[in-house]
Amino acid sequence: MPNNVRLQVKRKAHVNLRLAAFSALFCLFGIFLYFRICFGGIKPSDFLFPAIFLFFAIFPLGKRRFALLFVLFVLFAGAGAGLAHWNAVRFGSGSETGTYSVMGTVKETTIKNGYSQTTLKNLYLDGEREYGNALVRFSSETVRAGDIVVFTGKLERVSLKDGDSYAEYLFTKDIRFTAFVNEFVLAGKSEDPFLRLNALIYDSLQSNVGGDEAAVAYALLTGNSGAMDEGLLASVRKGGIAHIFAVSGLHIGILFAATSAAFGFLRRYRMFPALLLSLCYVALCGFSVSSVRAFIMCAVLGIYRVIGRKTDFLQSIGFAALCVLVYSPAQWLSVGFRLSFGACVGLALFSGTISRAFRKLPKWLGGYLSAMLSVQIFTLPVQIETFGYVSVWGFLLNFFVIPALPVLFLSLLAAATLSLVIPPAAAFFLAFPANLLSALLYAFSTFDFTFVLTGFTLGTGVAVYLSLCLFASERLRLRISLRAVAIGVSFVLLCLVVAMENIVVIGCKIVTYRSRGASTVLIKSQSERVLVIDGEISLKNCEDFLSHHARNLDAVIVLAEDEVRAINTAAFLNTELICARREVGTGLQETEVRFAERFYVGSLEFRYESGDKLAALVEDVLIEVDFTGKSALGADLFLGGDCGNLIFFIRDGIIKIL
Repeated sequence: MPNNVRLQVKRKAHVNLRLAAFSALFCLFGIFLYFRICFGGIKPSDFLFPAIFLFFAIFPLGKRRFALLFVLFVLFAGAGAGLAHWNAVRFGSGSETGTYSVMGTVKETTIKNGYSQTTLKNLYLDGEREYGNALVRFSSETVRAGDIVVFTGKLERVSLKDGDSYAEYLFTKDIRFTAFVNEFVLAGKSEDPFLRLNALIYDSLQSNVGGDEAAVAYALLTGNSGAMDEGLLASVRKGGIAHIFAVSGLHIGILFAATSAAFGFLRRYRMFPALLLSLCYVALCGFSVSSVRAFIMCAVLGIYRVIGRKTDFLQSIGFAALCVLVYSPAQWLSVGFRLSFGACVGLALFSGTISRAFRKLPKWLGGYLSAMLSVQIFTLPVQIETFGYVSVWGFLLNFFVIPALPVLFLSLLAAATLSLVIPPAAAFFLAFPANLLSALLYAFSTFDFTFVLTGFTLGTGVAVYLSLCLFASERLRLRISLRAVAIGVSFVLLCLVVAMENIVVIGCKIVTYRSRGASTVLIKSQSERVLVIDGEISLKNCEDFLSHHARNLDAVIVLAEDEVRAINTAAFLNTELICARREVGTGLQETEVRFAERFYVGSLEFRYESGDKLAALVEDVLIEVDFTGKSALGADLFLGGDCGNLIFFIRDGIIKIL
């Protein structure tokens, strides 16, 4: 061999170029950026994870790779932002608030305590077709999925107000109107067989099982957990196993695998009956995000098997995400989307690495543990920012519940089907799954699974956490030394950011919350935690808000004309002091209620200016909270005690420096 011959070694890319996965990520970023600008205000940290990902994706730098990534980013990020804008404009179009003659088809309903909380589709207002859905509460328990209802009443138009979390939730479900109706007429049944089947399953469970078991069985089969007891549902959520009541990849995967096994004689074509049955089940569940995602991934898996090719898990996830986002960009705001796809991404990023740590265990056990840990790791920030807590029981309970789920789910599905085919024997068919559910309910009634880690938020730390996950994943090719440094720096930065988000070292921090027209403001200084509430805020909203920001309160200040209602809400919060302006009878004994125009909470001074306006003096800075327009302060605010200047300016409310 000539001495002058050079051996060229082609360097591997840090990140494999998967077109579907990259396109979905870029589309998601465009949607995220649009909604950030519209609803939350853009932050520099929003660009941290995309910037780090793109930096490693383009190396080793080549013209073709750089050009392809650039085109993909511009095309799909732009498409995502455009789709999000179109979705928001479409949501805001149509009829306004007013009284109409309404006809609609019940898409899903929650029945409890003498009323039905119903989502209506196929709306007609005064005989004219209206797009979108309506959330209607009927004062009756007779409404079922598939019913066509007619009524005359006032519809309230949903407006996408900045910071209104409830409006954003309705936006993800394309619910454009809300109403409370006492009188209505059942005008017929929908021709949709899956809606009618949904209603038949509900009635069969209620007639033959009854009680909490029926509500849990219905949630397990259809994903509708609205009829479950609130205490039980809260315990299940804090126990970390609420995902079994939201039709997800577990349910579709179990059904797909069981059907494939049953039609094994068809060999590689057994996926066709499995997909058909899975699609019918997805339709029964109302095409929820998690079920659609799971179905698309199963379809991709089946098609690849038919043509004899190996499936790329990340490509399948990306393709499913693109399908969902193109159809409904608002799904990015939904918890179901984030948890569902987050769980899959976690499996793709970490399951291989973690399984090697369990190589001394039996293969099935190591794989099972690595899958559970992978899901928990990547969905952790979603759980914290959405629910405000981290379950300390999740890993333990899932270890036992997930293996039992196939038996419970398949037996319940088969029993529900047989109960509809042979109604006289329904109680017999449903007895076995009902007993399994009774055992589950007994466990949650006997043991307390409600202890969680709460009262803190990640805030901008989410971007750092995702970057840390990227550095820790084997999907990113890095030298061991560089990976260790990147992980160490990211971990230290995460600790610093989370500390800054939750600990007040100097001055004070103001955090605001608005939902359904109700407002609250949390004022945090170095040693005090004071919550200001209006007369419309509910106890649940207060508890959800505080779970993200404070475990204990030094005082709750009532800033409302209806002081009695607000004081009743404050009495159930974790505080020893309630402050109000006008003296009213409360009957409270354990909680002190102080009535005054001016009062102190630690080093903080408060003064009522009117029934809806409050002034707070903090380290020579005057903060005025104004609930007159039913809107609290519109952004987080830090007040620097050392210099007396505003570090971040605020958009709503009135801030004055003394």
